[in-house]
Amino acid sequence: MKYLIAGLGNIGPEYELTRHNIGFLLLDHLADQQKADFKSDRMAQKAEFKFKGRSIHLIKPTTYMNLSGKAIAYWLQELKITKENLLVVVDDIALPFSSLRLRPKGSSAGHNGLKNIELTLATQDYARLRIGIGNNFGTGQQIDYVLSRFSTEEFNKLPTVMAKADKMILSFCTIGIDLTMNQFND
Repeated sequence: MKYLIAGLGNIGPEYELTRHNIGFLLLDHLADQQKADFKSDRMAQKAEFKFKGRSIHLIKPTTYMNLSGKAIAYWLQELKITKENLLVVVDDIALPFSSLRLRPKGSSAGHNGLKNIELTLATQDYARLRIGIGNNFGTGQQIDYVLSRFSTEEFNKLPTVMAKADKMILSFCTIGIDLTMNQFND
């Protein structure tokens, strides 16, 4: 069984520790835990590891957030992985900071990365792990907020959030989405 886990974010040092890049941060954390190394490959930084008989492929698209679907579609086809075994990790301003929600499908909710994936794959039917980044911004400040760095308090909470999200990803790959949602969703 093969799985593709795609963490969304933007490449470049100016985006490195921003809220919008939490998908990249989570995959870096998971790769560290599994002793996997990212290497540059076609349209993505890619790592892979084995877990309980599963081949788990991690990608951080290098196409920038708004074109994430291009890299995901390429790697699904290249690795011959079905959409049922795709999990997209994404930031979500509609969830309080540190909340984690796994869903089997859904709308983009205005998220440009998810919009592009939906357009490219021609479906909303793919799993996503939404990581809450909160919505502590005023009218018209959304872009500045998502591209800002975490506060010290938030940054200190990230290891706990990442550890739980790692477990959710590994659970998705082993026992499936329904049991994982029942066990982990807030």
